[in-house]
Amino acid sequence: MRAIAYQTSQEITSETALVDIEQPVPEPKGRDLLVEIKAVSVNPVDTKVRRNAAPASGEWRVLGFDAAGIVKAVGPEVTLFKAGDAVFYAGAIDRPGTNSEFHLVDERFVGSKPASLDFAAAAALPLTAITAWEMLFDRLKVRDAVPGAANAILIIGGAGGVGSIAVQLARTLTDLTVIATASRPETADWVRSLGAHHVVDHSKPLAAEVEALSIGAPAFIFSTTNSVDHLAEIAEAIAPQGRFGLIDDPKALDVLPLKRKSVSTHWEMMFTRSLLQTSDMIEQHELLNAVARLVDDGKIRTTLAEIVGPINAENLRKAHAMIESGRTRGKLVLDGF
Repeated sequence: MRAIAYQTSQEITSETALVDIEQPVPEPKGRDLLVEIKAVSVNPVDTKVRRNAAPASGEWRVLGFDAAGIVKAVGPEVTLFKAGDAVFYAGAIDRPGTNSEFHLVDERFVGSKPASLDFAAAAALPLTAITAWEMLFDRLKVRDAVPGAANAILIIGGAGGVGSIAVQLARTLTDLTVIATASRPETADWVRSLGAHHVVDHSKPLAAEVEALSIGAPAFIFSTTNSVDHLAEIAEAIAPQGRFGLIDDPKALDVLPLKRKSVSTHWEMMFTRSLLQTSDMIEQHELLNAVARLVDDGKIRTTLAEIVGPINAENLRKAHAMIESGRTRGKLVLDGF
């Protein structure tokens, strides 16, 4: 089968940073599905792993997490799916990735593809939807009010992949006032189209931007990017006893400025369940099915922003470079081999 992989961590400008290779088709065992990949999307985690995690000498690493495709075969312990089912999912960080014609994935991390979406539009959703859902409802517990705070959430990086779905989930599933940050006219228009009540500019002091809305100090702040750069403004803007969550990877994070307000800090990594084989792994299956229902009911929409081209090394290098520019909105998708 065709796959795209790397052997050494390189800058994406190198033609060997990602290359086309041939590999044998894997065989499903246990609770694994063998999925024929129809579309994939690219996330910041793909670029981080490529830059920082080289495989053992002489070995290939296949990246890719988000995917949509068709189940071709199932392991002997599978109960949730059968051959022919259309699915979407975000895979696992410690297994070979989805940038291949066929891919193995544990059924407990897989959802039924939204019937109203094609494979490309569906592939844009899983990783970011899981991340946003788990942060909003499992970590920040946004349905539990913060006494005295504005019933509002500030989403920093609202136009990015995670921000784009977090805005929609917060607007659709809660009564929160949704404030999203964006620094360019096109990204501001994007987050408004997704349902944000207010848009503020993260290139300006955020606390003053939020205060100018005259709605009070938000109970929740969800930072998807550049959290260290914004931490002082977050500490100033958030309500006392508020809840702050982040998903990026600062080298260090001094949360002492949050102590005075007794602000709790929450990390979200959507691979925790798969990496540590937690007892509630099947929650991601249920979560993705809930997202699919929301899509099919017309309550949220795909965050697909651009189809880069078919799945090959050249287009994946292009998508990685676009992600590394820090100026993308929504999700980048590669469609078909």
